[in-house]
Amino acid sequence: MSFAEDQLLPISALQHLLFCERQCALIHLERAWADNLYTAEGNSLHAKAHEGKPETRDGERITRGLPLRSLTLGLTGIADIVLWRPPPGQPLKGRTLAEAIRLAPSLAGWSVTPVEYKRGKPKKNDCDKVQLCAQAICLEEMHNIVIPSGQIFYGKDRRRTEVPLEEAIRATTRDAARRFHQMMELGVTPTARHEKKCDTCSLVEICLPQSMERKSAIAFIHQELSSRRAKDVSQDM
Repeated sequence: MSFAEDQLLPISALQHLLFCERQCALIHLERAWADNLYTAEGNSLHAKAHEGKPETRDGERITRGLPLRSLTLGLTGIADIVLWRPPPGQPLKGRTLAEAIRLAPSLAGWSVTPVEYKRGKPKKNDCDKVQLCAQAICLEEMHNIVIPSGQIFYGKDRRRTEVPLEEAIRATTRDAARRFHQMMELGVTPTARHEKKCDTCSLVEICLPQSMERKSAIAFIHQELSSRRAKDVSQDM
């Protein structure tokens, strides 16, 4: 399947989807957003990664804030940093990346590595890896190359973690993209379910997961009436 340009959805949503489907729907279907300390730190880290002009270090070209898109995944976004290293015998020699790519017969033999910046530390689930993998698939499609691995820079550890982009994570990425497109087409926000991770979510006051936990209508009515009686008593005192 191939998507049209006007059907492309944000790569960043895959991280939201794998973290919490309801959070993803609130952000991308209902356009709800709120910042907290964690999102502010993440925004600051991304801003720093995008700062500055492209540069060459030790024969490797560094590009920042690079636009991406994949018509097969139906995704678009921005890569924080992409590292481009030409094969031996084909040095950059002061050329811009565009010039080097234009002069090269192909990018075969080049080492191309997307680097995603994240606050915190490596997570137990694959949400960060999937976001990175989607960026790699975009680059592969745009330049007809194969990218075996990428890197994630975690703010807490202050170092890059190498992420092999094997078939398992690629399959998870393709499935996440499919599920996200399906969610947007259906336009249905999943019901809230309170979990430990809700405590760090910036949308917790919008989502209200605890108030949405399963309970009978009678129990809910009794709870509301008791709360109102208690409020009335306190006002009469």
